[in-house]
Amino acid sequence: MPKANPDFPKLQNPAKPSRSLRAFKFDPRDSSPLYVQLARKLGHAVREGQYLVDEALPSERLLSESLNVSRVTARKAIDQLVDQGLIVRRQGSGNYIAPRFEQALTRLSSFSEELSRRGYRPSSRWIKRAITSASPEEQLSLGLSGHAKVARLERLRLADDVVMAYEVSVLPVSVVNRPTDIEGSLYKYLEEFSQVPVRARQHIRALNAHGKLAERLGIADGQAVLFITRLGYIESGQPVELTLSYCRNDYYDFIAEMRRE
Repeated sequence: MPKANPDFPKLQNPAKPSRSLRAFKFDPRDSSPLYVQLARKLGHAVREGQYLVDEALPSERLLSESLNVSRVTARKAIDQLVDQGLIVRRQGSGNYIAPRFEQALTRLSSFSEELSRRGYRPSSRWIKRAITSASPEEQLSLGLSGHAKVARLERLRLADDVVMAYEVSVLPVSVVNRPTDIEGSLYKYLEEFSQVPVRARQHIRALNAHGKLAERLGIADGQAVLFITRLGYIESGQPVELTLSYCRNDYYDFIAEMRRE
């Protein structure tokens, strides 16, 4: 259990602000606006891991009453944390701690591996695991014949039970012939058969999620998401994995380090 931060005590129950929260005082030596001070204190507590992913924060009204500041000050502080990706607003529900998934574009790894490395608990909510016919686009990407079959894996990817992405992976049946055997990490499964990709080409673009996709991700209809297409190759150069990922842009950051030659 993380230790409490004496500068900004953890808000255990958003409906009943703690006595220590009510006793919190702004620093009169700090010339920053009050909302900036409040956002800074809350942001520090979040980054230090003093809140659990998906934990609710007090409402703006409770924050303003507990700290004796205006609703505008509380709202602007929350706005800053939303802009920083630390908090997510859920209409009709409140403000919650957002998981933040930073993935380097220079390293090939699975969703499960990246989340585990950062201390999150990865899991999947399966929608489909089946053998199906390959679409023309899938045939072209994977170098398959016109009547080829593929393993189709369709699932929601979760971090600490929070939906982060909707993902569809397509692999030749020569690589995966029993898709129901896959429970967790796809790459861990492929490693057992020496079929794990060693390199990949990845394309990232933005699109708006509508209808079923928005519903699955738990976002508003029309909200922008990151659409990622990845084609993975084994050592021989054969493509073995085509994965389409629709990632919530309020939870995902992709980082690339560049050097000037």
